[in-house]
Amino acid sequence: MKDIKDFTLHELKAELETTGEPAYRAGQIFNWLYHKGALRFEDMTNLPASFRAKLAGHFVLGGLELEAVFRAKDRTEKYLFRLRDGNVIESVHIPAAGRATLCLSTQVGCKFGCAFCASGLNGFIRDLTPSEIVGQVLFLRDHLEILPTNLVFMGMGEPLDNFENVAKALHILNAPEGLAIAARRMTVSTAGVVPGIEQFKELKLQVNLSISLHAAADAKRNSLMPINKKYPLEKLEVAALAYIRGGGRKITLEYVLIKDVNDAPSDAAALAGIAARLRAKVNLIPYSPVASLSFRVPEEKRIREFQKTLEAKGVPVTLRESKGGDIQAACGQLAGRLGRIR
Repeated sequence: MKDIKDFTLHELKAELETTGEPAYRAGQIFNWLYHKGALRFEDMTNLPASFRAKLAGHFVLGGLELEAVFRAKDRTEKYLFRLRDGNVIESVHIPAAGRATLCLSTQVGCKFGCAFCASGLNGFIRDLTPSEIVGQVLFLRDHLEILPTNLVFMGMGEPLDNFENVAKALHILNAPEGLAIAARRMTVSTAGVVPGIEQFKELKLQVNLSISLHAAADAKRNSLMPINKKYPLEKLEVAALAYIRGGGRKITLEYVLIKDVNDAPSDAAALAGIAARLRAKVNLIPYSPVASLSFRVPEEKRIREFQKTLEAKGVPVTLRESKGGDIQAACGQLAGRLGRIR
């Protein structure tokens, strides 16, 4: 049976109507699921008992099981969740003054094999369902009383490779009847899945889009991010421009700085050219080490020089402070390994 949280409000209305139930019941169910945090159908006390029994016969009302919590010195927290089929995923809570950002996973593993990232080291297992994506937020809200102000889809997996389920999750998270999180407080990050970017602009939600670039020349990006062989920079730029011209919000380019790989002045100049053409801002992220990989973090001086080169060319730049590195919770470190921090 399908988890009832896999349905958007519109889908649930249609599903109930096929069973002879009035569509307004969907709103009541959403209120119980996302406002009152009901964990069982029998808890939905304003629904007729016969209807609750009917729901229990047609749907499951599942949730994530927390396996472990890791706490960093900087107060970042990483959560290891077990899914119903035994697979595990990781989510991260990044607290800051007046903000609580949750970094969400969208797949078990990752099929894209970026050379510097831990998420793909164990290969790809499967997509997460909408209920499993939203379930990360629900668990942290309902069980740990963490009220998110911002959501970033930057955990394990490639969100736009799981577009349909991610889109449903975004609608549930944004809907007033759902979790009522403002679209502009949610960010989806992609390694450059061009068809997904083309679909993303049809969402009709003002969700932020970021592109993980990490190299500004095809040869270098091919070696770091194999997806570039299928969707090279020229195609990626065309898709990004179409997204912006189609009403999409300003794009952010994510750029992990790796020592002696993509941190030269020539790399900064090439990145500035792409950012200028897309009128994008750039997030610079010093590399977060993964024990089994040989990449290293550039020196502070090198990082600052790279930043200054971009700024001198008029590119808006943010140097993102790495959070949770001591618990392997920083960018590129999530791997979903049960009970093990590498």
